[in-house]
Formats: sequence, structure tokens, C-alpha cells
Amino acid sequence: MSDGFRITRLSGVTARLVAYDWPFPRDNAAAIADHWQARLARSPGMFDGTVLLGCACTVEAGIARVDLFAAPYSSFIAYRDRGRAEGGVVNAFAAIVPWSADGAVLLGAMGAHTANAGQLYFPCGTPDLDDVRGDRVDLAGSAARELAEETGLALPEGAATEWVMLAGEGQLAFLRPVRFPEPAEVLCARIAAHHRQEAEPELAGIHLARAADDPEAARMPGFVQAYLADVFGG
Repeated sequence: MSDGFRITRLSGVTARLVAYDWPFPRDNAAAIADHWQARLARSPGMFDGTVLLGCACTVEAGIARVDLFAAPYSSFIAYRDRGRAEGGVVNAFAAIVPWSADGAVLLGAMGAHTANAGQLYFPCGTPDLDDVRGDRVDLAGSAARELAEETGLALPEGAATEWVMLAGEGQLAFLRPVRFPEPAEVLCARIAAHHRQEAEPELAGIHLARAADDPEAARMPGFVQAYLADVFGG
């Protein structure tokens, strides 16, 4: 346990798409609509698409098995923002944790137009229908896709496939730490070049973390703070 998150090391993660009757959108339709309009006023670029949320997770012999179901993004945002998970429904997502060759963890600073503007965390996103393969959900592919879209980085050949699961605060964060062969300075330059080619980058920049007591920790979600405390011995 670290900062309220239970940490489990895994050798693999599998996920499947299931049918799930989630009463929250029906029971809170008006409140969800109002909340969505308020969020749009702050971040007009947000899109109410379909995302996948977690409703069950088991771990056996080092393998996590996750059940995910489809839900409107507006319902998820309202559910998440009230800060109270119910009925086992959680924000389950995967992320690559980029490590530089000289021991820095790279965090993305979310742009002003995003739902989490100003926050610092690993390149990631809530899985969606693009990650579905039949009845399976490709969380590893989702993490690699988000990394490429947000930073332009591709996983190095032979990258480690171990995972770390952090459970807490209504979240299941499946983190895959990957060591890149370049130092942080080179990786940041590559990412900056990628951002210059985008009309509206999702990230406003990159923050380098090298210790658990990072001076920008207040801008990091709980799962990021817990991970850094674990790996840096905070």
C-alpha cells in the first residue's frame, strides 16, 4: 500500500468487453447533462464519445483479468468528478511509464483544452472502442497508442512486458514501465519535435520526475504520486 493505493506487480494483463447494466446514467441523467455543459464551457474541445469502464478485476498467478463495459464519456466524467466510486465501477486504464536511460520518469503536462488541464501524469487515456478486438480489449495496445499519439515515441525493441497495478480512488491503473535507451534530454527534444507538427497537442510539455518528493507533486494524480513513492522509495 502506498498513499492509499494498493500496488500489485504483474506479469500480464488481459481484458474483455462485457455487457453491464450500469444504473448511474439512468438515475442521474439531468445532473450528467448539466455537468457536461459546465465542463464544455471550460474545455470546449471535449467530445462525448464512448469509453470503456471497469466493472470487475481478478488477479491469479500474476495475471490481471479485467472486465470492461461501454459507457458515454459524459457519464464517466460526471461519475469520476463526484469522487465516489460505487458498485465496483472504476476508471480502468493502461499507460506506458517512460523511463529515460539516466533515470528520469517522463510525465506529460496536460494541455489547457483537455479534461485534466494542468495535471501531470503518464501518457494515457481511458480505453475506447478502438481498443476492442472481438470480445477482447487490447490494453497493451491502448497504452502504446496513447504514448505514440501524445509523444511520438514508439516502444523500443525488446521493451519489458511486466506491469504494475495501482488500485485506489476509484481507479485501476495498469502501468507498464519501459526504459528507453536515450537520456531524458534527447527524449524531451524528440517529443518537442513531435508537438511542433501538431495543430493542438494534447500535452503542453514534459515534466521529468527523479524523486518521490517532486516539487510539482501537487499537480499529479494520486496514482502517479503513489508510483513515484514506490519506485523512488518515498
